[in-house]
Amino acid sequence: MYVQYTELALDHARHPRNVGGLDDANVVVQVGDPDCGDTLLLFMKIEEGIIADISFLIKGCGAAIATASMGSELVKGKTLNEALLVTDETVTAALGGLPDDKEHCSNLIASAVHASIGQYLSTITGEVAPVDFKINTANECPEEKDK
Repeated sequence: MYVQYTELALDHARHPRNVGGLDDANVVVQVGDPDCGDTLLLFMKIEEGIIADISFLIKGCGAAIATASMGSELVKGKTLNEALLVTDETVTAALGGLPDDKEHCSNLIASAVHASIGQYLSTITGEVAPVDFKINTANECPEEKDK
């Protein structure tokens, strides 16, 4: 069966952005999907509550590559709070959609971004951030809330 991808999704799959390691990353997170075998290693450099740089290494299908590329573009240069608003649905929508059986691929990058922010915040506070923490919709930086 032929699966239809948007031109944007194909472009991100063929020419992914932000691929590679990041020597000065202050957060590195690995996530995977045991059902399909996709694995994503995400590197972030966070400075003063901003995702200053981001890159990734991935083992997966074209949809996994495209969603990781698009997701990294969506959060690069954003505040942590803005990055927390990026979800698997946001990534899929930014690509103009994905075939139904490939929509789960966008969960890798969304999960990795959220886990990376949680890991970063736990290094600042010294406390382990919950994996499923709530999105701060008040546009207040989580790390500045307790100051």
